[in-house]
Amino acid sequence: MPTTGSDATAPAVDQPGGAPAFPFPHRGTPEPEPEFAVLRGTEPVARVTLPFGGEGWLVTRYEHVKTVLSDPRFSRAATTWPGVARFEPVPPPPVGVFVSDPPEHSRLRSLIAQAFTKRRAETLRPRVRELAEGLVDDLIRDGGPVDLVSRFALPFSVTVISELLGIPPEQRQRFQAWCDALLSTTALTDAEVHAARRELSLFLREQVADRRARPADDLLGALVRARDDAVSLSEDELVIFTGGLLTAGYETTASQLANFVYLLLRDGDAWSRLVAEPARVPVAVEELLRYVPSLVIGGFTRVAVQDVPLGDVMVRAAETVVPVLGSANHDEDVFDRPDVLDLERSPNPHIAFGHGAHRCVGAQLARVELQEALAVLVTRLPGLRLATTAEQVPWKRGIIIRGVAGLPVTW
Repeated sequence: MPTTGSDATAPAVDQPGGAPAFPFPHRGTPEPEPEFAVLRGTEPVARVTLPFGGEGWLVTRYEHVKTVLSDPRFSRAATTWPGVARFEPVPPPPVGVFVSDPPEHSRLRSLIAQAFTKRRAETLRPRVRELAEGLVDDLIRDGGPVDLVSRFALPFSVTVISELLGIPPEQRQRFQAWCDALLSTTALTDAEVHAARRELSLFLREQVADRRARPADDLLGALVRARDDAVSLSEDELVIFTGGLLTAGYETTASQLANFVYLLLRDGDAWSRLVAEPARVPVAVEELLRYVPSLVIGGFTRVAVQDVPLGDVMVRAAETVVPVLGSANHDEDVFDRPDVLDLERSPNPHIAFGHGAHRCVGAQLARVELQEALAVLVTRLPGLRLATTAEQVPWKRGIIIRGVAGLPVTW
């Protein structure tokens, strides 16, 4: 489990004879750390020390971040090489769609892309709204104050992704511990991370075996059929992808939903505007995605596979590069008044879901979840407010996800 006390991530202090440490200290706000704005103006490609493996390059400008995310000379597969600088105590497994490059990545992604089209996401919208409505019914029945994270954001997101995959309700309670382990930087030991990975892998292999014995129409069943019919997906690839999908579909969406509500309530006028005009929620979600970074690590790393000029810097082969999406989304050269939450911002070319080949495959589903959850909250609980001061709200520490650990609210 992530700690909620003192910051468990590497502190931003000068290392002996080296570069400043990254991630920078979390200030307990949804906004990106102020160091990014300084670096965009003075050193947009900056040398930093990562928690494990040494130094890398921090990239903070919009144009440079998009280059890192789309240029094939910056590799995801190379992040699994031994000895490269990274955030995680344990390197990721060297197989699967999340750590592969084209053409291998293209092969794997094509097998799953059809399940995450905009059209498919829209067919799920009624069920997503029904789940949000049911959770709010429970809140109203029990009365406040309540923790909106444990009573709404987490059960909402875990139910959506579990129903999509076909995971039975009684088997979902272990997800949070596994997801925390997969996302850990310093919150857990190496042994704890390895143990959680083994447990999740065993669980998913049992689910795969169950789909073979009892074929189903859920997403996991479809993936099992794709693997067995064409042998186009190895067993390891199937298990690793499903684990990554659970993590992204559960922890990331739940955290951003809670972050958005926290920000809207902290800046009360924004909440009141959505209560008065719920039709603005879809545009507001895009601005919230731009404004609130989902990762304290900036973005998922790449490793240069040859020398590449980037801005005024020459990135050498085998060096780690960290593209900071949250900084790119606040770049003054792209966004007017980037540090202002403008719920009517248009156009809004944010890259919260990434860019290039590894752009989030579940982006459309995440949009549907965030839109429906916020729409239900502003219409059913218009008087929602924080039950504590904004400064007392605890934040997750020691994992790569930016998120409030609890959100006490009443109405």
